[in-house]
Amino acid sequence: MSDEIRSAEIHRKTTETEILLRMELDGTGSYQIDTEMPFLGHMLALFSMHSLCNLKVWARGDTEVDDHHTVEDIGLCFGLALKQAIGDKKGLRRYGSATIPMDEALARVVVDLSGRSYLSYHVPVPGERVGTFATELVEEFFRAVVNSAGITLHIDLIRGSNSHHILEAVFKAFARALKEAIEYEPRVEGVWSTKGKL
Repeated sequence: MSDEIRSAEIHRKTTETEILLRMELDGTGSYQIDTEMPFLGHMLALFSMHSLCNLKVWARGDTEVDDHHTVEDIGLCFGLALKQAIGDKKGLRRYGSATIPMDEALARVVVDLSGRSYLSYHVPVPGERVGTFATELVEEFFRAVVNSAGITLHIDLIRGSNSHHILEAVFKAFARALKEAIEYEPRVEGVWSTKGKL
């Protein structure tokens, strides 16, 4: 296990958005979230709490158009921070999985720190919006995370009828699966792959 602090800070500014995101993998689940999108902020707080990653997110964007650009760019910054904080992946468990309930909803997330960007997202959400937030943007968030982090991510809804519960279960399951994947396995020297590289 490395004594190095696994953290990263990303600042991204475009004509559409400005994002400042800081992530510490070996934290206590503390968070400061300010996105102008209350539901997404709630989901990011849940991620931090259940992954035990410290997370700070400040985001501003052209939400008068819609939330799409801001959500996507937060996901992009999240993935870049995750990739940087993980580093060379030596000694990590690499795989993580979690099946998490939220009342009637049950979601399963499986992650591989593979170095290959792949998202399988099968989460039928009955409502088009939770509050003012478009539920279809959750897939866009995870797609941006996957593409910038270089991870393989499978997200499946096993059952559920309440849109808020479904998405909360997804974010909690993602948090717990990632927590497992980034933990150290003391018996592994190098990366956990026959290729010797991820």
